[in-house]
Amino acid sequence: MNCLEKKMVQLLRELREDHHVSGVKAEFETEGTRLTEAMRLKEISLKAGVDFNLKIAGCEAIRDIFDAVNLGVDRLIAPMVETAYALQKYLRAARRVLADQGVEDVELLVNIETITACENFQEMLAIPEIKSLHGIVIGRMDLACSLGLTRQDVNSKQVLDLALSLAKKAKAAGLTVAIGGAVSLDSLPFFKMFCQGHFDRFETRKVIFDCPQALDNFSLALPKAIEFELLWLENKKNYYGAIVREDDRRLEILHNLLFG
Repeated sequence: MNCLEKKMVQLLRELREDHHVSGVKAEFETEGTRLTEAMRLKEISLKAGVDFNLKIAGCEAIRDIFDAVNLGVDRLIAPMVETAYALQKYLRAARRVLADQGVEDVELLVNIETITACENFQEMLAIPEIKSLHGIVIGRMDLACSLGLTRQDVNSKQVLDLALSLAKKAKAAGLTVAIGGAVSLDSLPFFKMFCQGHFDRFETRKVIFDCPQALDNFSLALPKAIEFELLWLENKKNYYGAIVREDDRRLEILHNLLFG
């Protein structure tokens, strides 16, 4: 573990102890996280004492689920699940792989992040496999864009009304509710509009907070979560930068042998 990674562990411990952080997240979807990167983040999460969450690349990404098992994830999230059939495909695939590998303690979640998913959500909750689903993550960024809005509209009343409706239905079905997508200091009023018990977590790109406790020091906690992501990206840049440069000397030698 290098110096930046040790700094990330220390920052994550501080976030866990002082700001109710419960997990970190990697994404095979939007981020395109490589397996070696996910392994490094898993080690950081273990040393910091927080959960490791992984978003796979699709509702039936079997290879991703195998990788998730090997990484030892605590939560598995499927993105862009918009229909009852897609949810069935995800839950069946995940249950099959996890059962085959003898894994019983991974929570299964889905991203609800488009207007289509919102319109189909009640039907999704009615499928027989729903008992295998632990919760939903409301993705505000994609939800806003699916409405023809922009990143600047993630805190809008239109997005809020949809999120409140989703949370109410999810809670009635016994599911947990998390919210992500362009989380900033301006998101606090949005979060505070949820009924008590309807909102379990919020997440930045890399860091997951427990609610409602984390809302008390939101203005102090969020910059630290952003700092964690900054350190993560700097570490990633250093890692791949070293790989890019590692053959420079040999290339120079070969070039001189060929061309003088």
